[in-house]
Amino acid sequence: MSTTTNVSRFTQPRAYYIWVGVFILIILLIAGGFYYATQKVEYIWRWNRLPIYFLYQDEIEVITDLDGEIASVKRDGDDAVISVKGLDQVETYVVPSDSLIVDVGRYVYDGETLAEYKRWKPGLLIIGLWITLKISVIATIAGIIIGTIGGLTRISSNPALKWLTICYVELIRGSPLMVQILIWYFVLGTVINDMLAAYGIGRLPAFWYGAASLACFAGAYVTEIVRAGIQSIHRGQTEAARSLGMSYAQSMRYIILPQALRRILPPLAGQFISLIKDSSLLGIIAIRELTKAAREIVTASLQPFEVYLLLGILYLVLTFSLSMVVQHMEKRMATQ
Repeated sequence: MSTTTNVSRFTQPRAYYIWVGVFILIILLIAGGFYYATQKVEYIWRWNRLPIYFLYQDEIEVITDLDGEIASVKRDGDDAVISVKGLDQVETYVVPSDSLIVDVGRYVYDGETLAEYKRWKPGLLIIGLWITLKISVIATIAGIIIGTIGGLTRISSNPALKWLTICYVELIRGSPLMVQILIWYFVLGTVINDMLAAYGIGRLPAFWYGAASLACFAGAYVTEIVRAGIQSIHRGQTEAARSLGMSYAQSMRYIILPQALRRILPPLAGQFISLIKDSSLLGIIAIRELTKAAREIVTASLQPFEVYLLLGILYLVLTFSLSMVVQHMEKRMATQ
């Protein structure tokens, strides 16, 4: 039987739906087996407790800081301005109008409640997701800049630039990312913060050292991707551009790099998808990214199965969305 006949058997409508059914059956068996295993360890699923880690209503109490009389309550739309007059000072508080529990003329004491209301606030998962997205975007942009410059210097005829780039790439690619994060935070961070303190400048938060470590890590890999993309373009195109009077920079900008971009987009996308996942290591320097937020939730709620499964789904949504965007960009660039 020919290879074509073998392949066609799986592309026929009946065979196709049979294998779709097999796929669904396998997924259901895996899910059912996992659920059965959790029942054997007497684990109680509590999915209903997870929404509060996305959004929750926080109960807020507005309390006075001094002993005194409620001098006035002025309403301004949905807000109310409360003035508390003490012996030698007056303090004002802005609260929602419908949250007042005091009236004009009432005497209040230090620590007494003036208003109570609820406000929606983001939960730990939303905060962690936002930090993961923000630090990944910053590291991606910086990594592209570093990698583009590194890719150009990697193929430079200047030996100093070329060898410095090679040292940078080999050093970064030859050491674990976690070690680099620790060096950035505990070694470089200490030196930089001490230098800033000497000039009266505040300390840089851990967020920026985490972003810098990811950017340098990604930049080394992007350097090699850009180098390979540039070298994949036939040398004759550079020579043709130079013969038309273009400088080296112009030939790179208008001729080589636009073509190389089409070829390096898939590996670049893979690198930045990996960067999102690599950001989960930043919890080691107390950055509350998505994974660290999930660990804090597990510690407080004792729900490891639900939280970690949800964590995996959130990372899958992030990486799959980026993959779809890149595929759309590839299709658009292919039609241009």
